[in-house]
Parts: sequence; C-alpha cells; structure tokens
Amino acid sequence: MEVDASKKAKILLEALPYIRNFSGCTFVIKFGGSILNDTEAKQRFCSDVVLLRYVGINVVIVHGGGKEIQAWQERLGLKTEFIDGLRVTTPETMEITEMVLSGKVNRDIVASMNRVGGNAIGFSGKDAHLFLAHKRPVTDKGDLGLVGEIHEVNTAVLETLLAKSYVPVISSVAVSPTGETLNINADEAATAIACALKARKLILLTDVDGILKDGKLLSLLDLAEAESLMQDASISGGMIPKLGGCIKAIKSNVHSVHIVKGTAEHAVLLEIFTDQGIGTKITHT
Repeated sequence: MEVDASKKAKILLEALPYIRNFSGCTFVIKFGGSILNDTEAKQRFCSDVVLLRYVGINVVIVHGGGKEIQAWQERLGLKTEFIDGLRVTTPETMEITEMVLSGKVNRDIVASMNRVGGNAIGFSGKDAHLFLAHKRPVTDKGDLGLVGEIHEVNTAVLETLLAKSYVPVISSVAVSPTGETLNINADEAATAIACALKARKLILLTDVDGILKDGKLLSLLDLAEAESLMQDASISGGMIPKLGGCIKAIKSNVHSVHIVKGTAEHAVLLEIFTDQGIGTKITHT
C-alpha cells in the first residue's frame, strides 16, 4: 500500500513543473480513431481534458469520425476511396459526412465531456465563419471531390469561448466562398486552428503509438527529421496528412506536436505531464 502511495506521489511531483509551465497556455487536441467508438476510452479522455482545464490550460478539441462515416457509407451501398490518406467526397457522401460529424459524433463528445464536469460547447467549422476554405484542386492522382483546405480561421470566436472557460468541440466541416459544404481532414483542421491560435501544443490522438519506423516508435523528432520521413516515403496512408500537418505547425511556431495512441489509458496526461511521454513528440530543434 505504501509503495502504491509513493508511486502516486512521484507521478504528481513529476507533473508539477509541467503544470506550472503550461498553465495559461492553449492546447489543440485532435480527437479521432477507434477512441470515438470506445466508451471507456472516450470517458477517460474527457476526464483528462477536464483536468487540463482545472490546472489552467485552455483546450480546443477538433474531431474526425472516419470509421463512423465509412460504416454509414457501407450501410447505404456507397464505396469509400482514398487518395494520399484523404477521403474522396462526393455530394452524396458529403451529406453523410456532415450528418455523422456534426449531428452525431460532435453531440456525443460534448455530452460525454459535460457528464464529467466539463464546459464543452459543440459546433462545426461552418458556424460563426470559423473556417473559410476552398476546394482542393484536381491533381494527377485524382479528384478528391468536396474536400477542402482551410485558408482562414476565425480565431475571435475561439478566443471568446476560451476566455469564458468553455471547451470548444469542433467538427471538421467547412464552407467555401461559393457556399459549398466541404469535408476537411480533421488533422489538417486541428493544425490550422493550432497555427492560428499560436497554440503551445498540438496533440493528435490516433490508433497507433506514434510515428513508427521499421516497427519501432520514434519518441522524439526535430523538424529536419520529420521532413526527411516525408521525403523518403517512410510513412504512408493516413500518417501522410498527419505528419504534413505536424511540419506545418512547427514551422508556424507551435512549440511542439505530439502523435499519441488515443486508446492508451490517460494518454493525454501521460504524454504532456511525464518526462518520457508515450508517443512521438516533434519540435523545431
């Protein structure tokens, strides 16, 4: 019993300097992957976020919902296609995407957060002109359809909510200047917000331990090493937009970016409040 108590005290003492250092800072967390369908993991995450708020850290959550979208597409007999880790989005699948992200997943996260004492408020990138985006151009790899790229973030609405101790929970849907609804990759949406807010940290929760090379976790990368991984094709699939977003964030003066397995117990707290962390941390140098 004494050993357990001693270990708990050691963990708290290890966290103390990080809490002092990060109080008053803003973290942007991308919440997605299998954790969205894991009730216990989702509740742990929400509890972690509430704790971050109690120690003075501002938190913005951006979520995806790819597995849920895919399940609905399969249910309706619609095929799923990806180009470089990005989902091809037709007008039919865009309707499903918005329904799932803004109408279901967002509501579930907000409810889960508020059940454990959070002060969460949910909306999409279409609300309050949060995201202004344009449709991605057709490339030699194909046409992504109604997939957008954010070119402006309305930080005023986020800053107002954070100042009043709310936790914004944002679904990655945007609108174009011509009024088209666009699907935004959630990692890219989180990156855009982190850059616009000049966040201290961008944390991407995913289904893998972090960035792997030859099956081994890369715990710490600098900007040059991250760019090298992109160039030598060491990564593939959904990790391509993730790492691309990490590089963009670091170049935009986000202090550090973390890629962490979301289903690990209290993944966020262990990554930011312990010396070793549990995922991949990317910094400028």
